[in-house]
Amino acid sequence: MTSRRINQRNIDLNNPSTVSTEADSSFRSQIGPILLLASIFLLNFMGRIIIAPLLPAIEKDLSLSHVQAGSLILITTAGYFVTVMGSGFLSSVVTHRNTILFSAFAGALALIGISFSHSLLGLRGSLLLLGLATGFYLPSGIATLTSLVPAKHWGKALSIHELAPNLGFVAAPLISEALLHWLSWRSVLGVLGLSSALCGWVFWRFGQGGKFQGQVPNLSSYRNLLSQSSFWIMAILFALGMAGSFGIYTMLPLYLTAAQGMDRPFANTLIGLSRVSGLFTTLMAGWATDRFGSRRTLLLVLLLTGLTTLLMGMATGAWLMLLVFVQPMLAVCFFPAGFAAISRIGSAESRSLAVSVAVPLGFLFAGGALPVAIGILGDAGRFAAGIAGTGLVIFCGAFLSRFLRLRQQ
Repeated sequence: MTSRRINQRNIDLNNPSTVSTEADSSFRSQIGPILLLASIFLLNFMGRIIIAPLLPAIEKDLSLSHVQAGSLILITTAGYFVTVMGSGFLSSVVTHRNTILFSAFAGALALIGISFSHSLLGLRGSLLLLGLATGFYLPSGIATLTSLVPAKHWGKALSIHELAPNLGFVAAPLISEALLHWLSWRSVLGVLGLSSALCGWVFWRFGQGGKFQGQVPNLSSYRNLLSQSSFWIMAILFALGMAGSFGIYTMLPLYLTAAQGMDRPFANTLIGLSRVSGLFTTLMAGWATDRFGSRRTLLLVLLLTGLTTLLMGMATGAWLMLLVFVQPMLAVCFFPAGFAAISRIGSAESRSLAVSVAVPLGFLFAGGALPVAIGILGDAGRFAAGIAGTGLVIFCGAFLSRFLRLRQQ
C-alpha cells in the first residue's frame, strides 16, 4: 500500500533530492494561481487604503478636522473587523473560492457607492459597507494559498501574496495623485471599483484553488483557539506589525502636509516612491522566514520597524525624508513571517479561523484606534508625538515573539 502511494506520486522517499525536486516543481506550477490571488488582494487592499492619500482632498472638500478624517479609517476598519471575524460562516457554506469572489464583487459595488457620496454621513455609511465587503477575502485567501503549495514553501508563497499590499502602498498615492489632475476624489474611487469587478471576473473564469469549505466557527473552535497563549501573542504582534505599516501609512499624508508643511502632490509622491523597496524586501523576508524561522524574523523586523518609526516622529527635513523611505522597507517584512507563524499555531482545519480572528484584532488597533489617536494628537499640535509613540510601542512589543510556540509541519 505504501509502495503504491509512493509510485502514484512519483517520489522516492529514500532519495531526499527527489522529494525536494517534486516540492519545488509543485511550487513553480502554482505561481500563476498565486499571482492571481495576489491581484485580487491588491485591489481589495487598495480599496481600503486609498482613502489615506485622498484624505487631504476629502478634508478640504467636506471641511473635516483631523479627528473626523481619522474616523473614516476607523469606520472602514470596523466593518472589516466584523466580516473577517465572521468570514468562516460564509466560507463554510459556499467554499473559500466563492467567498473570494463575493468579496471582490461586493467590494467593487461599495467603492462605486462611495463615488456617489456627497456628505460626511453618506461617506461613512459607504466606507462601512466597503469594510464589510473586503473583510471576507483574507481568511479564505490565505487558506486557498496555503493549500496550493507544500508547507516548506509557505514563506515564499506568502511573500508573493504580500507583494499585493506592498504594491498597493506604492500604487495608491501615485495613482490617486495622477488621477486627481483630471478627476475628483470620488471618481478615483469609482475607477478602482470597476477595476476590482474586472479582477473578480478573471478569477471566476481562470482562478484555481479554494474549492473546499472553511471550518464552521463554533464555540468549541473559538475556545480551542483562544486558549492558546501563542494565538494571543500573534494577535498582539499583528497589531504591532500593522501599526508599523498600515497604521502609520493612513496618517502619514496628513502628518507630512499638516505638521511638516509639505504640499499634497509632493507628500503623496514621496510616500508612493518610498514603498517601492517593500516589493523586494518582502521577498527577502519570505526567504528569511523559510531559512531562519518565523520567530527570529518577527523579532528582528519589529525591533527595526519600531526604532525607525520612533526616529521618524523625531526627525525633520532631509532626515525625515530618509526615514520615510527606510521605515516602510522594514515594516512590510513582518507579514510573510507573521502569516507563516499564525499558520503554524493550530491544525490545518483551523488555519483560516486563526487568521480571521488575529488579523481583524490587529486591524482594529492599527487601522481604527491608532489613526484616531494620532488625529487627536494632531489636532492638539502633537502630531509628531503620535508617530514617535507608535514606534516606541512597536519596539517594546517585539520581544513577545520570543514566547511563541509553533507547530512543526
